[in-house]
Amino acid sequence: MQANPTRRRFIGISAAAAGLALLPFGAAALPDEAVRWRGRALGAEAELIVHHPDQEHAKRLVARAAAEIARLERIFSLYTADSALSTLNRQGALAAPPAELVEVLEISRDVWTVSDGAFDPTIQPLWLAYADHFATPGADPAGPPAEAIKQALARVGLGKVAFNRDRIAFSRPGMALTLNGIAQGFITDRIVDLLAAGGVESALTDAGEIRALGRRPDGSPWRVGIAGSGERIDLVDRAIATSSPSGFRFGGASGPGHILDPRSGLSISRHRSVSVLAPEAARADALATAFCLMPTADIEALLPSLPGVEVRLA
Repeated sequence: MQANPTRRRFIGISAAAAGLALLPFGAAALPDEAVRWRGRALGAEAELIVHHPDQEHAKRLVARAAAEIARLERIFSLYTADSALSTLNRQGALAAPPAELVEVLEISRDVWTVSDGAFDPTIQPLWLAYADHFATPGADPAGPPAEAIKQALARVGLGKVAFNRDRIAFSRPGMALTLNGIAQGFITDRIVDLLAAGGVESALTDAGEIRALGRRPDGSPWRVGIAGSGERIDLVDRAIATSSPSGFRFGGASGPGHILDPRSGLSISRHRSVSVLAPEAARADALATAFCLMPTADIEALLPSLPGVEVRLA
């Protein structure tokens, strides 16, 4: 199994009210201050900033959120041998799959359909073809040979995956899923739902992608910055996700980007980075990946059919 590549962080949180010292979870909190937790989710840095008048209640919710992140990671992790995803990839089928895995596949199918296949979580065999190629000394810097790409593409295509609440099954041997383009957004959404159900009205969740719950306590929007662009984005009950081919490159800085087109098998860099704002982080996450592979005109033509979605291209 290939090592998990480090994701470049493109979105930075600028979340605290001026002069407010946010405290880590477990530290003594002063009245009206936020509870802050930092950890990891699917290999990415994660952070929660939660405002609630009852600090002890906020701490309990943050502890529950951290436990939920760990639970979901045991479902979605590609690099944990006994995760539900790893078991599915190894066996080619999974009976009684976790409901969250089926839900992620349902969202994936929606985005796969509207993007004409640009987003496709069955891309893993192609990703491995690139990783294996560049692990070979003296590898062609242009990427794998055409025959290797052709063989990998024969095992790519979400239409080759049958799934429902009872079973997930691949139609061809050697198929595999990666949820790196959607699972972090899905986890972010789950944490927002957990906090909202617990009575929180003001929070910022970053589990690899970012989603704001309400406004900051002073009534101003939560604000995030997109690294490299200098742009600041205001968020109120919205999510933002950013993807870039340069987040990871096979074979070093000049190699092909990690966002591979599941239709052609090629690494295509149509945009330096794509940021998507949407009501939910999972869809923002998946759309950001798809839009990296789509011409600007195609993205603009698609946006009217995607309520609440905005895009920033660089």
